[in-house]
Parts: sequence; C-alpha cells; structure tokens
Amino acid sequence: MSGLLATPSPTAPRLPRRILDYCQQVLPGILLCAAVSGAALLLERIEAATLGGRWLEALVLAILVGTAVRTAWSPGSRWFAGITFSAKTLLEIAVFFLGASISAQTILAAGPGLIGGIAAAVVLAISAGYGIGRLLGLPHRMATLVACGNAICGNSAIAAIAPIIGADGEDVSASIAFTAVLGVLVVLGLPLLLPLLHLSMQQYGVLAGLTVYAVPQVLAATVPIGAVAVHIGTLVKLVRVLMLGPVVLFLSLLTRRLRDETDEPPPRVTAGDRPARGLPPLHKLVPWFIVGFLLLAGLRSAGLIPHVALAPMAVAANLLTVISMAALGLGTDLRVVARAGGRVTAAVTLSLVVLGAMSVGLIRLLGIA
Repeated sequence: MSGLLATPSPTAPRLPRRILDYCQQVLPGILLCAAVSGAALLLERIEAATLGGRWLEALVLAILVGTAVRTAWSPGSRWFAGITFSAKTLLEIAVFFLGASISAQTILAAGPGLIGGIAAAVVLAISAGYGIGRLLGLPHRMATLVACGNAICGNSAIAAIAPIIGADGEDVSASIAFTAVLGVLVVLGLPLLLPLLHLSMQQYGVLAGLTVYAVPQVLAATVPIGAVAVHIGTLVKLVRVLMLGPVVLFLSLLTRRLRDETDEPPPRVTAGDRPARGLPPLHKLVPWFIVGFLLLAGLRSAGLIPHVALAPMAVAANLLTVISMAALGLGTDLRVVARAGGRVTAAVTLSLVVLGAMSVGLIRLLGIA
C-alpha cells in the first residue's frame, strides 16, 4: 500500500510540463512584440518632446515599427506562436480591462436626447460606412473594421472588433493605418470649421466628440477652442466609446458569415480565429472578453471597483493594446496593404465625411445652442 502511495501518477507532470512548453513556445514572439512596443513608446515620448504633443499614439507607432521590421526581416517559425498570442489573446485581455473605464453616471449626465442622438448617429454611421466600403469593393471584414473604426473610436474599436469577425493582421493594420492618418488630419482641420459653420463652443464640442477618433485627439481638437468645447467633446466621445460594447456584442451574435468568409487566404498571423462552419458554441457567439468588458462596465457604474484599481487597469489595457498592435504590424505584408490602400483610403474618407454631415445634422436637429 505504501508503495502505491509513493508512486507518482504518470499523468501528474503532464499539465505543468505542457504549460512550460507552451510558455517557451510563445516567449520569443512576445518578447519581440514587447521590444517593438518599447520602441513605439520611446518614439511617442520623443514626438511629445519635440513637437509639443502626441499626434501619433504609441499603438499606431507600434504598428508602423512592427511593419517596418517585417518589411526588413521576415520572422521565422519560432516567432509565430508568440506573435499570434500577442495579436489575439493579449488584445482580448486589453478589451476586457477597457470595461473598467466606462461609467454610466458620466454618460447619463449628457441627457437622454443627446445620448439617443449619438447612439443613432453611430448606428447610421456604421451602416453607411459598411455600405460605402462594400460599394468600393472592400471585403466584408475590412468594410466592417473601417465602418466601426470611423463610427465609434478609431483604433480601439478596430482592435476590439477584429477578434469578433476573424479579421487578420493585414486587415487590422491597413484599417488602423489609414484611420490614424485621417485622425491627425481631422484634429488639424476641424477647428477650421468653427467659423465656416458658425458653431458655438458647445456645438463644436459635440462635432469634435462625434468625429474625432481617440479621446486624446478630442482634447487636442478642443483645447484651443475653450473649456466648454473640451467638456462637451469629451462627454460625447465617452458616449461613443460606450457604444463599443453593444456593437461588438451585436456583431458576435449576427455576423457569423464574416468569420467564415473565404475571399481571402487564411493568414499566418490573425487577430481572430477562423472557426469551422456550422452552429458555433456559446463562447464563440459571445466571447469571454466581451462578457468581461460588460461586467467590468457594470461594476464600475455600481462603484464596486476600487478607485485605486482604475488607473492600473487603464495602464494595463493601454500597454497590452500597444503590444498587440506591434504583433499585428509584425504580421503585416506591405504588399497586401498597398493593394488595398486606395480603396481603404476612399472608404475611410467618405465614411468620415458622412459622419461629419450626420454630426452637423444632429446638432441642428437637437437644437444645441
């Protein structure tokens, strides 16, 4: 009996060994992505010090640096597992943490009329952007990424939606690259519309919040105008960000065919799985990180997340997103992006024009003074 008790089970070490083997498999690629991310963060600091502001965020720079590395050097097979892990799993964890940045109390302060108008504008902008993309010949996934990126929150929306629809690194990188360029142009050009459209500071804040992609860019576009524009623009932008959860949940439930699309070859590095045909399991319809995103948003709204934990979670979400964007850059073939360039640029530009027109119409319809 004592001999039997002393004999270890032949299956006992299997699980720890498998975990160790997996960590060794993904570690080189993760470290490579982390190195690219470090370079991007350094470039962002240099940019802020020399230009007086961060016109290109670290996650955009991470894609650019990663793409440059991939252009000069094609990673071998030992790097693929870690790059894929960074592009998919780390991105999903980042989206999960983003839920803690959403507070219902802040959103409700805007009033039901403006909140409903913003939600309607986002839905219409996604529909119009998707239609424009398809008319220009973009694949379903690319058209969806461009439409959601324009309508919601640019890079973050593209990054969050990519795993849902099975978009590959080239789709995501191309969408973010062109969205990033236009985002900078919008920040620079939007103040010029203030005298042309005879907008008040409050009206301009609504316009900036509805059209500018990232929260830092909203601040850059509104600070020169005044404090009222900053406050309204940030509030409207937060409502747009809040739309990310419902849109991602809707896509996970109703766009199964996007994930089965076969008009492109399977990528080597993806931002989401290409599942087999047939009825998917529940965890595929509603991914864990979307449930977690909504759960954290609810906990934040209920005041159940300690205030001291909010800043670390925001930093973690940002850092993981930068690393995942570096992975997407490392998985991007510039030749594929170049082939889609003209159509993507046209789709992003036209979608942005439509969103701007909708924003001005919403301001007039609600009678915002």
